[in-house]
Amino acid sequence: MDYVTGIREVQDKELEELAAGGLFGQEVCVKGAVRAVRDRGEITCVILRKCRGTLQCLIRKDQTGIRLHEGMTVKVSGILNPESRAPGGFELEVREAEILSSPAPGTSMPLPVGKWKMNTSLETKLSLRPISLRNLRERAVFKIQEGIVRGFRDFLYREHFTEIRTPKIVAGNAEGGANVFRLEYFGKKAFLAQSPQFYKQMMVAVYDRVFETGPVFRAEKHNTVRHLNEYTSLDFEMGYIESFRDIMDMEAAMLQSVLAFLQQEYEKELSILSVQLPDASRIPSVRFDEAKRLVSEKYNRKIRSPYDLEPEEEMLIGRYFKEEYGSDFVFVTHYPSRKRPFYAMDDPEDKRYTLSFDLLLGGLEITTGGQRIHMYEDQVKKMWERGMDPAEFENYLMIHKHGMPPHGGLGIGLERLTMKLIGEENVRETAMFPRDVTRLEP
Repeated sequence: MDYVTGIREVQDKELEELAAGGLFGQEVCVKGAVRAVRDRGEITCVILRKCRGTLQCLIRKDQTGIRLHEGMTVKVSGILNPESRAPGGFELEVREAEILSSPAPGTSMPLPVGKWKMNTSLETKLSLRPISLRNLRERAVFKIQEGIVRGFRDFLYREHFTEIRTPKIVAGNAEGGANVFRLEYFGKKAFLAQSPQFYKQMMVAVYDRVFETGPVFRAEKHNTVRHLNEYTSLDFEMGYIESFRDIMDMEAAMLQSVLAFLQQEYEKELSILSVQLPDASRIPSVRFDEAKRLVSEKYNRKIRSPYDLEPEEEMLIGRYFKEEYGSDFVFVTHYPSRKRPFYAMDDPEDKRYTLSFDLLLGGLEITTGGQRIHMYEDQVKKMWERGMDPAEFENYLMIHKHGMPPHGGLGIGLERLTMKLIGEENVRETAMFPRDVTRLEP
C-alpha cells in the first residue's frame, strides 16, 4: 500500500537556497526554462528562468557536448560557484543536463522574451500573451500585482474583516444602467455581475466587516487606455461606521500597509521596473465642487459638466494636488447624487450631494466608495424617486427591512492601481489576459 503524506523533499534547488551561500563548491541540481543561450567559443553561457529570477549556467563543450536552445525546459546538475558578475552573485558550472521538453520542430520563439525589453507593440504582446509573459519585465508586473492583493488581504485580516465569495451570475444589475452582459440562465434572464455590491451589504449584517477580490464585468463599449470589460475589483464593506470618512481612513491605512509590504517583499520586481512607490501617509481630501473650481481657476479650464468629472479634470486634479501639496493621491468627496447609485446616502446637509468619494492616483480614479443607505424607508423612498420599483429588489431590501447598521465600503480597480503604481500608460499592460471590446483571446 502506498500513501500520500505531503510534500516530498526534492533534489533540485530553488534560487533562494542557492543564494544562501552554503552550497558553494558543491554539486547541485536545478530545473528551469532556457531563457537565453550565448556561445562564447569553448564555453556556452545559458540563462535559466526560474519562478523567482534567473540562474547563469556555464557549459564547457569539451566536457558535456550538451546543446541547449531557447524554449527548452531542462534539469541541470553541476558545481555552484560564487560569481559577482552573474545574476544573484553565483553561477552553475554544468556537468550533466537532461532535456525535459523542447519546442516543436521547426519553430522559433515569436518574441525576443530573453531580452530585457522586447521592443514590440502592445497588440503583439497581447496576441502572443502566453509567450510575452515569459519576459522578466512582463513577469515582474504581475508579481507586483500579486503583492498588492496579498497586502490587501493581509491588512484586512488584521483589521478583523471576513473574506467572502459572491456570485458572478446574478438576477439584477447592482449599478443600474445598460452596461451589463446579459445571459440566458436555464430559461431565465441573468447578468454577469457589475460588482459584488448587494452581497457585500448583505454580509455586513452577518460579519460586520467583509471583503472580496474577484472579477467584475462592464459591457461598456469604451476602447480607451483606462477601461476593461472584465477587471479585478478589490472590495470591502464595513458596518457600524460613524461617517463615510471611516472608509477613507481605512483605505488610507490599507494603502500604507500595502506599499510597505511591496517595498519589503517585492523589492526585486520594483527594481526590475524602476518603480518608485508613492507616499500614502497623508492624503489630501477635497469636495467634488471645490476640486472642479480649483482646477478651473488654476488651469483656465471651463467647467463643462457640473455632475461628474471628465478624464481631463481627473488628470488636472491629480496635477493640482501634486504641485500644491506634493501628493500623488487625493480623495474627491461629495459627488452629486444624480451621478451616484441609488444605494448611496445623500448628504443630510445638502441632498444634491452624497456621502461618497473617489480616490485618484496620478490623476486617475482607482477607487469609488462611500456610505450606503441603511434605513428601509430611506432606501425605498430613493428608489421611487429614481423611477425604480422596490418590488424588483425584494431580496436586496430584505437586509434593510430586518435591520442594518450604518455602513459603507469601496471598490478598487486592481489593474488601474497596478498601472499607476508601476507607471504604465495603458491598463491592458496590467491585465494578464485583458478583455476589451476587441479582444476575447487568448
